[in-house]
Amino acid sequence: MVYLIRNMNKPRYWFHAKSYGWGWGLPSAWQGWVALITYLVLIPVAVRFFPPEHGMAAFLAALFGLSAVLIAICWWKGEPPRWRWGEEKPRD
Repeated sequence: MVYLIRNMNKPRYWFHAKSYGWGWGLPSAWQGWVALITYLVLIPVAVRFFPPEHGMAAFLAALFGLSAVLIAICWWKGEPPRWRWGEEKPRD
């Protein structure tokens, strides 16, 4: 019971921060997987409706918009980003 109460106060991230560098890694919750798969499915849809050979500006705007939405979701539901150098080891 104490475990449940302790974990209720802990935020549940959809995306954990990467161990090295800045940003997020693969999703850690099913909601994050849905967001990532939706993004990956919508890229070919953007290619179909905004083919690069007919208008590169519209194609790039569609890709930029999809990517901006995914980054916004990661920022909102992911672990706060910061530069990381890997696991911090305790000093002796």
